[in-house]
Amino acid sequence: MADPRFPVGRFDPRREVDPGLRAGWIDEVAALPARLREAVAGLSDEQLDTPYREGGWTVRQVVHHVPDSHMNAYVRVKLALTEEAPLIKTYDEAAWATLADTRGTPPEVSLALLDALHARWTTLLRSLGEAEWKRAITHPEWGAVRLDALLGLYAWHGRHHTAHVTSLRERMGW
Repeated sequence: MADPRFPVGRFDPRREVDPGLRAGWIDEVAALPARLREAVAGLSDEQLDTPYREGGWTVRQVVHHVPDSHMNAYVRVKLALTEEAPLIKTYDEAAWATLADTRGTPPEVSLALLDALHARWTTLLRSLGEAEWKRAITHPEWGAVRLDALLGLYAWHGRHHTAHVTSLRERMGW
């Protein structure tokens, strides 16, 4: 792995997304809670508090970050489906990762949240028709982002952070 920040590579935004690709991404989103749970299974508190790379978040912070991020994504999808290209609010992920609920909450709480969130989110995603996938949010830095592109981003995001944990485990022999 050349860059431990991107163990599965950088996100590659695709311009053309077909139904098969979307279905695969939805399956990845659906599988993420179990994959992340498996990645952290059996880790001690000391291991959970180990950064996945020099200067990076701890495993615990990563586990709490994923549902924080995916809750925002879920809300963004719902906004795009109910409003015309809504301007979304960004948030300071690094600051969120230092709050008390990240430092003091067992990972299982966020894993359970991820289970429930992804059950709802994938139900919604699987219900969308072609026209709905073309709906968009407006990101203050990126501009218009279609729902199909957003789905690809969050499928990658789950792989990305799960690999932070699994690559650390491999390097450390855990």
